[in-house]
Amino acid sequence: MASKPPGFYQQLQLLPLPAQQAFMAALCERLLPNYALYEQTTGQGDIHTLRTVISLVWERLSVPNASIDFARQAEKLAECEPPADDESFGARRALDAVVSLSALLDTLQGDSPEAVLDVSRTSRAGVRAFIELTEGEEDAQKLALLIRDHPLMADENDFQDAVLEAVSEPLNKAALKEIRTLGRNGGISNLGPSLEEDDE
Repeated sequence: MASKPPGFYQQLQLLPLPAQQAFMAALCERLLPNYALYEQTTGQGDIHTLRTVISLVWERLSVPNASIDFARQAEKLAECEPPADDESFGARRALDAVVSLSALLDTLQGDSPEAVLDVSRTSRAGVRAFIELTEGEEDAQKLALLIRDHPLMADENDFQDAVLEAVSEPLNKAALKEIRTLGRNGGISNLGPSLEEDDE
């Protein structure tokens, strides 16, 4: 009997570390607009620091011997977390971006084998929370089906599949540039353009 091909998370864990880091960096890029929106609407936060940190990560991936003090970057990043007492949806999604970027920095400073799974799950969980918030479905079973079949969740799964495929190829500078562009997703976050509609 043919053995079952490895599942998504298993494939992630089988990737070499630089490929895992590129995967996380792409997902972080796609979470950044949520943080930017939080800063825009509340006046709290510092998207500039997050963008600087992620640029340094891409630099390290392109130039592996680049001398970058990621411990210092991690400290700066910790200061960008939304206030602990802010329970709003926007603050939680902004925190997702900070936490995911922190997990990525952990892998650049030492051993953090679960980080790639954490970032993948954090991004999916944000989409799930958004669907729960917007659909207002009380029945848990109906909600689970709704989430599974929701276009935003389908988009999230397709996006992560596309990034996994991209980072599974040899990672040269050109490939990394393409992966970063893929992650930026035209400035649209994992929650879709729907978050921007209030501003129009």
